[in-house]
Amino acid sequence: MTEAETRASRWLEAWDRQGTHRTGTPGDRAGAEWLAAQAAALGGEVSVQEFAFERLDPALAYLDIGDERVTGVPVFDAPNGPIDGIEGRLGAEIAVHELTPRAVYSGEFRQLREVAGHQGLVVLCKGEAPGLGLLNAEQFKTPYGMPAIHLPSESRQLVLGAAERGAMARLFAYSRRRESRAANVVVTLKGSDPSRSPLVVMTPRSSWWQSTAERGGGIVCWLESLRVVIAAPPVRDVIFTANSGHELGHTGLDEFIARRWAKVGGADWVHFGANLGAAGGVLSLVSNQDDLRALGLAELNAAGHPPDDMPWKWFVPSGETRDIHHAGGRYLTLVGTNRLFHLPQDRWPHAVDLPAIARIAQAAAAMVVNLSR
Repeated sequence: MTEAETRASRWLEAWDRQGTHRTGTPGDRAGAEWLAAQAAALGGEVSVQEFAFERLDPALAYLDIGDERVTGVPVFDAPNGPIDGIEGRLGAEIAVHELTPRAVYSGEFRQLREVAGHQGLVVLCKGEAPGLGLLNAEQFKTPYGMPAIHLPSESRQLVLGAAERGAMARLFAYSRRRESRAANVVVTLKGSDPSRSPLVVMTPRSSWWQSTAERGGGIVCWLESLRVVIAAPPVRDVIFTANSGHELGHTGLDEFIARRWAKVGGADWVHFGANLGAAGGVLSLVSNQDDLRALGLAELNAAGHPPDDMPWKWFVPSGETRDIHHAGGRYLTLVGTNRLFHLPQDRWPHAVDLPAIARIAQAAAAMVVNLSR
């Protein structure tokens, strides 16, 4: 095992042990504390920047069909239903749709939730593997549509069969919101030329589950880049931010920008997105700038891990990069695919390709060092 693989292995094992990383949960707090300690050990001056938000605590999330009860997870940006449930025919008053976690990025999910005539919605999860492949709550701050829950893919035959018959069912979708706090982990490295616009290096650090392949590769790239830039002091300011609130409408990025916009408005952005080095995954290099695309391609080739895909520069990306794209920012994003995307099975070690993560992190660090000069 190489030194880079050893570091990545240590970081990923620690990440996996923290538990579920959903925003505002104990696992999310443990992740922030651990990441801050790792960044400080590398020599960074760390700021853990807390922000307030309303955490959603599920109370009732299940579907009763006759004597059968299927337990699920709420759709986190849907309104509550009545505490005694919504009764109706499956496929009529209670809509049923099979959706992948990526449905939120196409607009399909919003359209289905705003169709008139339905009182509730059942989302049958349809990931690349069985289980609860949850959809992100893009409108977490402003819930919309009808009460809705996710059900695991294993209930497909029961639920679709009942919908085909127009069977009566009762949908329970009731949760409580409570005041809570989450945190972004921020490290600022001062450059030798303060007149230069800054470089922002960001990665999300929250998710529905442990999400070791989904989030872990980005965390490794973030830490490896920080380690290398500390060893080669930058010319421009470099701001590293690892944000909570990813699965809940990018609330952490919103907080970061609100606090720092005066400093980062003209910045270049490097985003370490989801699924970097996931086992069997495909790597994409996404940028809206020719110079950044060329840099990313050169460093990935040099590390022995060329991208599998490079969308055209006018492509509108998903995730946090979309927010930067719409704001007119310059960005370079690495993002991958993952067979266990948004599933509880995304765990160490089987979900990750350790040599791939080490190579991608090597390239990521080289990109950041180059852009810091």
